Amino acid sequence: MIACADVAYGEKDAVAACVVFRDWHDERAVAEVVERMAIPGEYVSGEFFRRELPCLMNLISQMEAPLHSVIVDGYVWLDRSGRPGLGAHLYRALGNLTTVIGVAKNPFKNPTPAITICRGLSARALYVSAVGMEPDEAARRIRNMQGPFRIPELLKRVDRLSRTSLTEIHP
Repeated sequence: MIACADVAYGEKDAVAACVVFRDWHDERAVAEVVERMAIPGEYVSGEFFRRELPCLMNLISQMEAPLHSVIVDGYVWLDRSGRPGLGAHLYRALGNLTTVIGVAKNPFKNPTPAITICRGLSARALYVSAVGMEPDEAARRIRNMQGPFRIPELLKRVDRLSRTSLTEIHP
């Protein structure tokens, strides 16, 4: 199974969402999981993973089927020297057994080993990084996911699911 996971934050609560699918070419999820929790800590610049990782791990621990890949909103590596980003921390927390692919919507301030891809007719890039899979293969898989626009449909779905669920909690 493959999962896209994202977290949205309110003033006091976080909502982690996960969209699970079987194949990289799937148009629809086979499962969606949403979990509300207290925000694990304050945002600290350069240490985003400390806030996001507990939310993701709480959500992933609820998965019944083993995941062979997890896609997160962000970077696996923060620079070319291998400084770990959210994706690398998640990979370690999952015992170095589950591929993690980071898909970022904005370039990072430092040069990273992320592969720049464009999808559909969009001139705006996505930045793909990976651990547990060759980066070129990860970029190819993200590029070929369903959806005609810049962001693949299932990645859009998990983002929308986390944000909408947060709004429902705190109108």
